[in-house]
Amino acid sequence: MKTIFEKNNSTGGISLTDGEIKTDFIDEVFLRKKSCGLPDISELEVMRHYKELSDRNFCIEKGFYPLGSCTMKYNPKVGEFLASLEGFANLHPLQPDDDAQGALELMYRLTEALKKITGMDAVSLQPAAGAHGELTGMMIIKKYFETKGETRTKVIVPDSAHGTNPASAALCGFEIISVKSNSKGQVDIDDLKKLIAPDVAAIMMTNPNTLGIFEEKVLEISDLMHKNGSLLYYDGANFNAIMGYTNPKLMGFDVVHLNLHKTFATPHGGGGPGAGPVGVVEELKEFLPVPVIDFDGQKYFKKFDLKHSIGQVRDFSGSFGVLVKAYAYILMMGRNLKEASENAVLNANYLKEKLKKDFKLPYDVLCKHEFVLSAEDLKHNTGVSALNIAKALMDENTHPPTVYFPLIVHEAMMIEPTESETKERLDEFVDVMIKICNEAKSDSGNLAGAPHKTPVKRVDETLAARHPDLCFKNN
Repeated sequence: MKTIFEKNNSTGGISLTDGEIKTDFIDEVFLRKKSCGLPDISELEVMRHYKELSDRNFCIEKGFYPLGSCTMKYNPKVGEFLASLEGFANLHPLQPDDDAQGALELMYRLTEALKKITGMDAVSLQPAAGAHGELTGMMIIKKYFETKGETRTKVIVPDSAHGTNPASAALCGFEIISVKSNSKGQVDIDDLKKLIAPDVAAIMMTNPNTLGIFEEKVLEISDLMHKNGSLLYYDGANFNAIMGYTNPKLMGFDVVHLNLHKTFATPHGGGGPGAGPVGVVEELKEFLPVPVIDFDGQKYFKKFDLKHSIGQVRDFSGSFGVLVKAYAYILMMGRNLKEASENAVLNANYLKEKLKKDFKLPYDVLCKHEFVLSAEDLKHNTGVSALNIAKALMDENTHPPTVYFPLIVHEAMMIEPTESETKERLDEFVDVMIKICNEAKSDSGNLAGAPHKTPVKRVDETLAARHPDLCFKNN
């Protein structure tokens, strides 16, 4: 028996009757012109279909993921379990403080842990991601100087910086000034001295930088900037390399953001939402976004009365479920957070030493959690580029590393193994990279067409980036 929906003229509603499907109450733009061609199959077959599709997705649980500067570390599944506990998952974000003491306590304790780890004096958990944390930090710096009555319009950014650094500063109205790298891949102090002026508000730095190299002159840079009355912003993208060994406060930084997905094992990218907490020194704590989480000795509460707050940058108190996972990871690791950084650095240096015989290593120095190889010589001799190598890795159950970044290295391949990987897995990666290198020298044509085994073969990435097809097509 068929049923239809008929418009009820008296109520504006729809009533059920027998007969054919009536659609005159639906706008024609939403009606199909022909059958959508869905197969008539069982629920079991549908489940098998979607399971097969999911198996084609690459993920950290399926293979090696050496994506440089993105720190694709394993996310313990216990974090997902804890974040889904009824008291957390079903708590309304507008629940009164008196009825949400457990959640507020967790956020307060996470704040205290992040303060200790970074050395900062106050932390906001609001920002929704690393780049959002950068924007929040730059807004704080801008308002700080406005409050002081100073007109500072420029921000210095290293030429090796993450692209979000100049973008975040520019969104706040700052003019971006690039400082060069020296022969060691670090900030060129002499060039920096030429750029420092009374209108410079801050310098944004990642340490270790995007080459995986620790900035040896960071204290000198801090001294130079502070003598100029400028502030230092710490991009926490590479924080996974230094936990327990040093912190931004010891280096002289005033503002820092952390990527919880890069350092504290919360989901990355499509597995989000994310969180990018921002920490500041004592002088800037009144500028943090509100609310911050506080404790009066009796109960935990959301504090809104910060004298110079930049306002709210995120609904409620941020991505609470992500914060639960990060707090769980910190509790599980404890002092072993230092060991995580230690193993990340060990793994990176192991790969660097194993691969530098077959690939160009622009900066042959002790690296931290990541390092950058170059396919420049290989491309010159064989025509095989960094992109070709990245595509070939996809046929070997390995996610490609970051390529063509940082821009100061031609044909760059930024590799970061993280602390999660075993020596056996690292050795497999070394073997695959050497295999690809040898194939480039003997049969470069095969690599030019890679990948060959993936569900989707080589695509025109330039066309996809410049002319994305996002239109809704009415079938």
